[in-house]
This record gives sequence, structure tokens and C-alpha cells, in this order.
Amino acid sequence: MINSKEVLETIHMIQDQHLDIRTITMGISLLDCADPDIEKSCDKVYAKITRLARDLVKTGEDIEKEYGIPIINKRISVTPISVLVAASGGDPVLYAKTLDRAAKTVGVNFIGGYSALVQKGFAAGDRALIESIPRALKETEHVCSSVNIGSTKAGINMDAVALMGDIVRQCAELTADQDCFGAAKLVVFCNAVDDNPFMAGAFHGVGEGDVVLNVGVSGPGVVRAAVASAPDDFDLTQIAEIIKKTAFKITRMGQLVGTVASERLGVPFGIVDLSLAPTPAIGDSVAHILEEIGLESCGAYGTTAALALLNDAVKKGGVMASSRVGGLSGAFIPVSEDAGMISAVREGALGLEKLEAMTAVCSVGLDMIVIPGDTPSEVIAALIADEAAIGMVNSKTTAVRVIPAIGKKEGEELEFGGLFGTGPVMKVNTFSPFKFIKRGGQIPAPLQSLKN
Repeated sequence: MINSKEVLETIHMIQDQHLDIRTITMGISLLDCADPDIEKSCDKVYAKITRLARDLVKTGEDIEKEYGIPIINKRISVTPISVLVAASGGDPVLYAKTLDRAAKTVGVNFIGGYSALVQKGFAAGDRALIESIPRALKETEHVCSSVNIGSTKAGINMDAVALMGDIVRQCAELTADQDCFGAAKLVVFCNAVDDNPFMAGAFHGVGEGDVVLNVGVSGPGVVRAAVASAPDDFDLTQIAEIIKKTAFKITRMGQLVGTVASERLGVPFGIVDLSLAPTPAIGDSVAHILEEIGLESCGAYGTTAALALLNDAVKKGGVMASSRVGGLSGAFIPVSEDAGMISAVREGALGLEKLEAMTAVCSVGLDMIVIPGDTPSEVIAALIADEAAIGMVNSKTTAVRVIPAIGKKEGEELEFGGLFGTGPVMKVNTFSPFKFIKRGGQIPAPLQSLKN
């Protein structure tokens, strides 16, 4: 039974500590929309999305009003579009424009799934879709894209890695007049998950049901406040316990919203992704949590260890609160979207090498990182390969979302606004990996892949 103290505590979390539901994301299978005629296939895609998601935004807004819980984004994820391109052929950008039109019709913030899964090679439709990504992201407003180039089971497709180095640069170049925002809507994964509700990497896996509702919670500000209230003589075991209990409360709120929304929409409830998703707002920062644990600045020695503690405690608390925990779940460390990360980069405390080390113990990877505009494609590809190797060897999801700031150099900044924040241009090691990347082929799966 919920008592008055718990109600007041939740109100305080929402009003003063930036607690919110970051997204409710409807996953929609488009497998039954495949057609050898691309125009007919696009018509089926538009009809199915607008039919199933027509009440998604209104339902989210109604729940916000009734429960007083902010739901920041309402989103859609769909089956990787490369699957439809394999059946229809034609220009894949037609699908991107159809997704964008459907997103505008139902009023969602973003729609994800302009995606391809190529960890073991290119199937029909994959290369055509990947090569169309820069145009698709330039010519649409709401569409997000992702490509999975590796997995623990398959290894890393280095031909796809090399291609994605070029694609990321092209995305930035084609949208240079929009602060290179196209690259901010593209994620390159290793071990991508089928039920991720967060953009830009969300897609609806082919093993998922026809339609499902997934929820992504937030709450770095709440965790930071809880740690800040702990006495200075608390040891790290006690700090971990505080984080676990706080994550439990946050996840229960996500479970409530997901359950209510799925009932009202008549859609099965999928998962709660309990990732701590920061914002540029002061106090709503994963970096600030690490500093409350005891670091002078995020990036100092000890940062990776503190992040490992945080990530583990968040997952343990969330698992006790819901039997439907999934997605990515843990702590995100995007640079431009986290006020503490931005500050640490500006002060010189945090660099790419330290961020890469941190990705070995947290959710996702090198996220929303702005790099110099003249960074060569092969350097971008090598960044992707390094991050994929961390994910492959550690059997976890890792990803790269980097934005080459065309025309800008280290020390300058890109201003995205809103949840995307401000991106300081970070120093990149420019010693050439050209020969390594151009070798291509497949990095074999590690020994730990042989679990059968």
C-alpha cells in the first residue's frame, strides 16, 4: 500500500530532481508489409503505423495529467527496414519518407528502425539501405537509423565498419547547415538489442511480437540527490545500497506507466528499460552522480570503478522492481546530453580514451560525442571497431554515435538544443588506422561465444 510519505517523496523527485519517464515507445512489426512493389509496401507501412499508434501520444498525455508523471517522449520503433528493401528493391529513402509521414500523422517525437543488421555479412537490401542513410536522415525530420556491425556470436564485420566510417561522415556533411544533426540520428551497434526504447538506436526486432509497448525511465537527478544525502563516512557498499533502493523506486514508476499505457492502448506491455538517461539540465547528470560518490571530476582515476558500481546497483534495484526489465538498462554516458560530462570535457578532465574505458562497464558506448570536422573516415571506422570489440569480448551492447563537426576544430562547440544539448569538439588521435581498416574481412567471434 502506498502511504503519504511515498507520494510526497515522488512529487519531490519529479519537481526538484528531474524524475521523468523518458519515453514510451511502441514497437511495431512491419514483416506483413513486405511487398515486391515498393509503393504498395510503403502504403502498407503507413497504414499499419497510423492505425496502431493513432492514440499513443494522447494516451501518454492523459497519463501525464492523471498521475502527474512527466512523459517526455512518445516514440515508435519498427522492424529493420532493410528487411522490406530486400523484398521490394527500389530506393530505400521512399521508406524513410513514409516513416516520417507516419510519425508526423500520429505526432510522435521520433521513429526508429531505418536499420540493418550486418554483423555476419550483407544480405539483400542491407547495403542499399546503409548507403541511403545520409540522404534519408537529411530528407526526413523524425527518422532515426542504426546499423549492427558485430556481435559476440558472429564477430565484427569489418567491411561494414569501414562503410559506416564513410556513412557517418556523409551524414554530417549533408546536414552541415543543421549543425551536422544527421549524424546525431545514427547509431552503430555491436550486440544490438531487439527491445530498446531509446533513440536513435531503437528498432523492433524480428523476434518480437506484432506490436508491443516499451518504457524507458530516467532519473540521474534522483540518484545524485540520494547519494548526496549520504553521510561522508558511508563506505561504497552503503552507497551501492542507496543507489539500489533509489533505482527500485524509479523502476516502479516506469512499471506503473507501462502497465497503464498498454492496457489503454490494448497493446502488450514489453519491458522497462531502467537506464539512467541524463539531460543537459543542471543536476540531471550521470557525471554528477560519480562526483557525489567521491571524484573531484568525472574523468579522474576511479571514474571507471565508480561507474561500474553505479551501473551494477541500478540494475540490481531495477530487477527487484519489475519482472520485465530489458532494453539496455544501466547508465548512459552521452557527452552532449549530460551537463556534468560537458563540464568535464571543457575542463580537460575527460577525453575519448577515458570515455572508451568507461564504456566497458556501462550501457551503450561512445554516445553523442562531437569530433573535429576533418576527422578521416578511417579514424571514425576505427573508433567504431574499438567500441565493437569491447562489446563483443564482454558480451554486452556497445555503440558509437559520433558527430563530425564539419568546419569546426577541437575546443569549439556544436549547439543542438533541447535534450541533445551542447557538444564540445573533442580531441581525436589522428595516427592513421588506414591499413587496418582497409584490410576488411571479419574479426572472428571470441572464444566465449562458444557457449553451446
